[in-house]
Amino acid sequence: MTEFSPAVAAALDIHGLFKKFGDKVAVAGIDLTVPVGSFYGLVGPNGAGKTTTLSMATGLLRPDSGSAVIHGVDVWADPVSAKAMVGNLADGVRLFDRLTGEQLITYTGMMFGLSRDDIAARTADLLQLMDLTAAAGTPVVDYSAGMTKKIALACALIHAPRLLVLDEPFESVDPVSAANIEDVLRSYATTGGTVIVSSHSMDLVQRMCDHVAVIANGTVLAAGTVDDVRGAGSLQDRFIELVGGRHHSEGPSWLRQS
Repeated sequence: MTEFSPAVAAALDIHGLFKKFGDKVAVAGIDLTVPVGSFYGLVGPNGAGKTTTLSMATGLLRPDSGSAVIHGVDVWADPVSAKAMVGNLADGVRLFDRLTGEQLITYTGMMFGLSRDDIAARTADLLQLMDLTAAAGTPVVDYSAGMTKKIALACALIHAPRLLVLDEPFESVDPVSAANIEDVLRSYATTGGTVIVSSHSMDLVQRMCDHVAVIANGTVLAAGTVDDVRGAGSLQDRFIELVGGRHHSEGPSWLRQS
Protein backbone atom coordinates (compact mmCIF):
# COMPACT_ATOMS: atom_id res chain seq x y z
CA MET A 1 0.00 0.00 0.00
CA THR A 2 1.32 3.43 -0.92
CA GLU A 3 1.56 5.78 2.02
CA PHE A 4 -0.71 8.82 1.77
CA SER A 5 1.04 12.16 1.43
CA PRO A 6 -0.79 15.00 3.22
CA ALA A 7 -1.94 17.80 0.94
CA VAL A 8 -1.63 21.49 1.70
CA ALA A 9 -5.31 21.63 2.71
CA ALA A 10 -6.20 21.37 6.39
CA ALA A 11 -8.38 18.71 7.89
CA LEU A 12 -9.11 21.13 10.74
CA ASP A 13 -8.39 24.85 10.78
CA ILE A 14 -9.31 26.85 13.89
CA HIS A 15 -8.81 30.58 14.34
CA GLY A 16 -9.32 32.70 17.41
CA LEU A 17 -11.37 30.15 19.35
CA PHE A 18 -12.36 31.76 22.62
CA LYS A 19 -14.52 30.45 25.46
CA LYS A 20 -15.25 31.85 28.89
CA PHE A 21 -17.16 30.18 31.71
CA GLY A 22 -18.23 32.89 34.13
CA ASP A 23 -15.08 34.82 34.99
CA LYS A 24 -12.74 32.03 33.91
CA VAL A 25 -11.23 32.05 30.43
CA ALA A 26 -11.02 28.40 29.36
CA VAL A 27 -9.73 28.96 25.81
CA ALA A 28 -8.02 32.25 25.00
CA GLY A 29 -8.10 32.67 21.23
CA ILE A 30 -6.46 29.49 19.96
CA ASP A 31 -5.19 29.19 16.38
CA LEU A 32 -4.33 25.71 15.12
CA THR A 33 -4.03 23.99 11.74
CA VAL A 34 -4.15 20.19 11.48
CA PRO A 35 -2.85 18.90 8.11
CA VAL A 36 -4.79 16.29 6.17
CA GLY A 37 -3.41 12.80 6.81
CA SER A 38 -1.62 13.75 10.02
CA PHE A 39 -1.68 12.02 13.37
CA TYR A 40 -1.92 15.07 15.62
CA GLY A 41 -1.37 15.02 19.38
CA LEU A 42 -2.87 17.60 21.71
CA VAL A 43 -1.16 17.68 25.10
CA GLY A 44 -1.42 19.88 28.16
CA PRO A 45 -1.93 19.80 31.92
CA ASN A 46 -5.34 19.30 33.51
CA GLY A 47 -7.52 22.34 32.90
CA ALA A 48 -5.41 23.50 29.95
CA GLY A 49 -8.42 23.84 27.63
CA LYS A 50 -7.86 20.76 25.46
CA THR A 51 -11.34 19.25 25.82
CA THR A 52 -13.04 22.64 25.50
CA THR A 53 -11.06 23.36 22.33
CA LEU A 54 -11.96 20.02 20.75
CA SER A 55 -15.61 20.40 21.77
CA MET A 56 -15.81 23.77 20.02
CA ALA A 57 -13.88 22.52 16.99
CA THR A 58 -16.30 19.63 16.43
CA GLY A 59 -19.60 21.40 17.09
CA LEU A 60 -20.33 20.13 20.59
CA LEU A 61 -19.82 23.50 22.30
CA ARG A 62 -20.47 26.90 20.78
CA PRO A 63 -17.48 29.27 21.08
CA ASP A 64 -17.86 32.84 22.29
CA SER A 65 -15.84 33.86 19.25
CA GLY A 66 -13.59 32.37 16.58
CA SER A 67 -14.11 29.79 13.85
CA ALA A 68 -13.53 26.12 13.14
CA VAL A 69 -13.38 24.70 9.61
CA ILE A 70 -13.32 20.96 8.83
CA HIS A 71 -12.17 20.09 5.28
CA GLY A 72 -13.33 23.51 4.10
CA VAL A 73 -16.72 23.40 5.87
CA ASP A 74 -17.42 25.91 8.64
CA VAL A 75 -18.53 23.95 11.70
CA TRP A 76 -21.01 26.53 12.90
CA ALA A 77 -22.25 27.78 9.52
CA ASP A 78 -22.98 24.23 8.27
CA PRO A 79 -22.86 21.93 11.31
CA VAL A 80 -24.64 18.99 9.68
CA SER A 81 -22.14 18.72 6.82
CA ALA A 82 -19.17 19.30 9.11
CA LYS A 83 -20.20 16.76 11.74
CA ALA A 84 -20.85 14.11 9.07
CA MET A 85 -17.08 14.11 8.40
CA VAL A 86 -16.11 13.66 12.05
CA GLY A 87 -15.80 10.63 14.31
CA ASN A 88 -15.81 11.98 17.83
CA LEU A 89 -14.76 10.25 21.04
CA ALA A 90 -15.49 13.08 23.45
CA ASP A 91 -14.84 13.24 27.17
CA GLY A 92 -17.91 13.17 29.39
CA VAL A 93 -20.53 12.64 26.67
CA ARG A 94 -23.23 10.20 27.81
CA LEU A 95 -23.95 7.12 25.72
CA PHE A 96 -27.34 5.47 25.25
CA ASP A 97 -26.12 2.86 27.69
CA ARG A 98 -29.39 0.94 28.01
CA LEU A 99 -28.75 -0.36 24.51
CA THR A 100 -26.52 -3.36 24.01
CA GLY A 101 -23.11 -2.80 22.46
CA GLU A 102 -24.32 -4.11 19.10
CA GLN A 103 -27.46 -1.97 19.22
CA LEU A 104 -25.47 1.16 20.07
CA ILE A 105 -23.12 0.78 17.10
CA THR A 106 -26.08 -0.05 14.84
CA TYR A 107 -28.02 2.99 16.03
CA THR A 108 -25.02 5.24 15.40
CA GLY A 109 -24.66 3.86 11.86
CA MET A 110 -28.35 4.56 11.23
CA MET A 111 -27.92 8.18 12.34
CA PHE A 112 -25.19 8.58 9.72
CA GLY A 113 -27.47 7.17 7.01
CA LEU A 114 -25.59 3.96 6.31
CA SER A 115 -27.38 1.10 4.58
CA ARG A 116 -28.63 -1.84 6.63
CA ASP A 117 -26.10 -4.20 5.03
CA ASP A 118 -23.19 -1.82 5.62
CA ILE A 119 -24.20 -1.32 9.24
CA ALA A 120 -24.37 -5.07 9.90
CA ALA A 121 -20.98 -5.76 8.31
CA ARG A 122 -19.22 -2.82 9.93
CA THR A 123 -20.72 -3.53 13.35
CA ALA A 124 -19.42 -7.10 13.24
CA ASP A 125 -15.97 -5.86 12.17
CA LEU A 126 -15.85 -3.24 14.93
CA LEU A 127 -17.01 -5.61 17.66
CA GLN A 128 -14.25 -8.02 16.64
CA LEU A 129 -11.66 -5.25 16.48
CA MET A 130 -12.56 -4.04 19.97
CA ASP A 131 -12.69 -7.60 21.35
CA LEU A 132 -16.34 -7.06 22.26
CA THR A 133 -18.03 -9.78 20.19
CA ALA A 134 -18.81 -11.82 23.30
CA ALA A 135 -20.34 -8.73 24.95
CA ALA A 136 -22.33 -7.63 21.89
CA GLY A 137 -25.65 -8.51 23.54
CA THR A 138 -24.80 -7.01 26.93
CA PRO A 139 -26.23 -3.57 27.83
CA VAL A 140 -23.52 -0.91 27.75
CA VAL A 141 -24.49 0.17 31.27
CA ASP A 142 -23.00 -3.14 32.46
CA TYR A 143 -19.68 -2.63 30.64
CA SER A 144 -16.45 -1.87 32.47
CA ALA A 145 -14.78 1.51 31.96
CA GLY A 146 -12.44 0.05 29.33
CA MET A 147 -15.24 -1.70 27.46
CA THR A 148 -17.29 1.52 27.46
CA LYS A 149 -14.34 3.41 26.00
CA LYS A 150 -13.97 0.80 23.25
CA ILE A 151 -17.67 0.77 22.31
CA ALA A 152 -17.63 4.58 22.12
CA LEU A 153 -14.62 4.38 19.81
CA ALA A 154 -16.45 1.83 17.65
CA CYS A 155 -19.33 4.30 17.32
CA ALA A 156 -16.87 7.01 16.26
CA LEU A 157 -15.52 4.75 13.50
CA ILE A 158 -18.74 3.25 12.09
CA HIS A 159 -19.22 5.84 9.30
CA ALA A 160 -15.54 5.86 8.22
CA PRO A 161 -15.08 9.58 9.01
CA ARG A 162 -12.48 11.78 7.34
CA LEU A 163 -11.43 13.21 10.72
CA LEU A 164 -11.19 11.30 14.01
CA VAL A 165 -11.10 13.36 17.21
CA LEU A 166 -10.23 11.18 20.20
CA ASP A 167 -10.08 12.41 23.80
CA GLU A 168 -7.92 9.99 25.84
CA PRO A 169 -8.83 7.02 23.60
CA PHE A 170 -6.68 4.45 25.43
CA GLU A 171 -7.66 5.35 28.98
CA SER A 172 -8.72 2.16 30.84
CA VAL A 173 -8.24 0.07 27.66
CA ASP A 174 -6.27 -3.17 28.09
CA PRO A 175 -2.84 -3.39 26.39
CA VAL A 176 -3.87 -5.98 23.76
CA SER A 177 -6.92 -3.99 22.64
CA ALA A 178 -4.86 -0.79 22.67
CA ALA A 179 -2.25 -2.34 20.37
CA ASN A 180 -4.95 -3.55 17.96
CA ILE A 181 -6.58 -0.09 17.91
CA GLU A 182 -3.21 1.60 17.34
CA ASP A 183 -2.67 -0.54 14.24
CA VAL A 184 -6.05 0.46 12.83
CA LEU A 185 -5.48 4.17 13.53
CA ARG A 186 -2.04 4.11 11.89
CA SER A 187 -3.49 2.46 8.78
CA TYR A 188 -6.34 4.98 8.75
CA ALA A 189 -3.91 7.92 8.87
CA THR A 190 -1.51 6.56 6.23
CA THR A 191 -4.43 6.17 3.77
CA GLY A 192 -5.65 9.74 4.10
CA GLY A 193 -7.62 9.91 7.33
CA THR A 194 -6.67 12.46 9.99
CA VAL A 195 -6.46 11.66 13.70
CA ILE A 196 -6.40 14.15 16.57
CA VAL A 197 -5.58 12.60 19.94
CA SER A 198 -5.82 14.45 23.22
CA SER A 199 -3.74 12.61 25.79
CA HIS A 200 -1.70 12.95 28.96
CA SER A 201 0.62 10.18 27.81
CA MET A 202 3.77 11.68 26.32
CA ASP A 203 4.98 8.20 25.40
CA LEU A 204 1.85 7.55 23.33
CA VAL A 205 2.02 10.92 21.57
CA GLN A 206 5.73 10.63 20.84
CA ARG A 207 5.27 7.06 19.57
CA MET A 208 2.19 7.55 17.42
CA CYS A 209 1.93 11.21 16.40
CA ASP A 210 3.76 13.10 13.68
CA HIS A 211 2.46 16.52 14.85
CA VAL A 212 1.80 17.89 18.32
CA ALA A 213 0.50 21.03 20.01
CA VAL A 214 1.21 21.90 23.64
CA ILE A 215 -1.63 23.82 25.29
CA ALA A 216 -1.70 25.50 28.71
CA ASN A 217 -3.99 28.14 30.17
CA GLY A 218 -6.11 28.11 27.03
CA THR A 219 -3.27 29.07 24.69
CA VAL A 220 -0.93 27.20 22.33
CA LEU A 221 2.64 27.24 23.66
CA ALA A 222 4.16 25.26 20.79
CA ALA A 223 2.89 23.48 17.69
CA GLY A 224 4.43 21.66 14.75
CA THR A 225 5.97 18.32 13.96
CA VAL A 226 6.90 16.21 16.98
CA ASP A 227 10.59 16.49 16.07
CA ASP A 228 10.40 20.29 15.84
CA VAL A 229 8.53 20.71 19.12
CA ARG A 230 10.65 18.34 21.22
CA GLY A 231 13.99 19.54 19.82
CA ALA A 232 17.02 17.60 21.00
CA GLY A 233 15.34 16.10 24.08
CA SER A 234 12.23 14.07 24.78
CA LEU A 235 8.71 15.37 24.32
CA GLN A 236 8.13 15.09 28.06
CA ASP A 237 11.18 17.24 28.85
CA ARG A 238 10.02 19.86 26.37
CA PHE A 239 6.49 19.74 27.78
CA ILE A 240 7.75 20.36 31.33
CA GLU A 241 9.98 23.17 30.08
CA LEU A 242 7.03 24.88 28.38
CA VAL A 243 4.38 24.29 31.01
CA GLY A 244 6.45 24.52 34.19
CA GLY A 245 5.25 23.36 37.60
CA ARG A 246 7.80 20.55 38.05
CA HIS A 247 8.75 20.11 41.72
CA HIS A 248 11.72 18.04 42.87
CA SER A 249 10.85 16.71 46.28
CA GLU A 250 11.19 13.59 48.35
CA GLY A 251 7.84 14.32 49.95
CA PRO A 252 7.07 14.94 53.61
CA SER A 253 9.21 13.19 56.22
CA TRP A 254 6.27 11.23 57.59
CA LEU A 255 5.77 9.51 54.21
CA ARG A 256 9.32 8.15 53.98
CA GLN A 257 9.80 4.61 55.23
CA SER A 258 13.26 5.05 56.67
